[in-house]
Parts: sequence; structure tokens; C-alpha cells
Amino acid sequence: MLRQVWTFRKCLQRSAVGLILFGVAASPSIAADRYVIDPTHTYSIFEYSHWGLSLQQGRFEKNSGFIELDLEKKTGSVQLDIDAASVSTGNSMFDSALRSGNFFDTEIYPKISFKSTSVQYDEKDNLIGLEGDLTIKNITKRVKFTLTQFRCRFMPLYFKTACGANGNAKILRSDFDVGRYTPFVSDEVTLYFSVEAIKE
Repeated sequence: MLRQVWTFRKCLQRSAVGLILFGVAASPSIAADRYVIDPTHTYSIFEYSHWGLSLQQGRFEKNSGFIELDLEKKTGSVQLDIDAASVSTGNSMFDSALRSGNFFDTEIYPKISFKSTSVQYDEKDNLIGLEGDLTIKNITKRVKFTLTQFRCRFMPLYFKTACGANGNAKILRSDFDVGRYTPFVSDEVTLYFSVEAIKE
């Protein structure tokens, strides 16, 4: 009987040590908080010069993805997926032209995506920039976004924490095979995004 009790105690000790080691090994992987992009409060906007007369804008209505943040370690990542066919300019004929093979060719290339490779924080631990890969029509280029606003807070509406950000970057349309009508319509385009994401 004593031998059985001694053996049982040894098993408990080994189990406890195993659980502790598992906890130490697992803790780094759950350090980052994950936020799912809220499509009802997220928009991707593009701005371009139209024959030098004015700056015109359009946007993509359907966006999805996630944000992962570890504010203590100043790390994170962003994945944003855009439904190219959701392009909207307020002009249905122009929208159809943008969906055609002359521009985004959405039947063949239905998705535009951005995946970050690095994030930048300032001395106050505010997220101020993103760098990553932007893919349009299966062409990928490195793009750097400047954040003009980033904030997280508890949202009573969701009973969860949410984060929001605004940012911008400049690209050349011709780099992504959507450069038709340059230089009359500017090759340089400013991309803006307004994004909100809810903690899982």
C-alpha cells in the first residue's frame, strides 16, 4: 500500500512539472492579442489626380482580415483582404470599367491583399507605421503606410476591446498593371484606409 501511494505521488509530481513546462513553452504564443477586422467600419480608399483638374476618390466596400498586437514587445502584424469587385466611385459605369480587364480584372483577380512584414512604434508605444507586401493582380510590391491615428479602447457596444486606425501610402498604378490612361490620370495614387477591429 505504501509503495502504491509513493508511486501515485511521483506521478503527480511529474504531471505538475509537465504542466509547468507546457505553460512556459506555450505562453509566448498567446502573448499577442488578435483583433478581427470589422467590415462595417473598415474602408480602403484611393485618390488620384484627374487630368490635373481635381483629386478624385473611390473606395472598396468589402474588407476583411485581422490585426495582431503585442504592445509590450512592440510587435504585431496586419492582414487586410479587399474584395476588388466591391470598388465604388458613385458612378456605376466607371465602377464597371474598373472591374474590367482594363483595370482590376476582378473576374480573374478577385482579391487585393496587404500583409505586413514589420510595424513601427514611437517612444510612447503608439503604433505609427506599417511596412508590408501589397498584392494587386498577383503583382506584389513593398509598401510603407504611415498611421495618422491609432487607438484601442473597451467598447460597451461589443463588450470587448476594439482598435481603430487611419493611415495612408503612395503607390504607382503602373507597378500593378492598372496604369491605363496615364499621364492624363495620375500614375501616382494615394491609398487611405480607415479600419476598426474587435478583439477575439
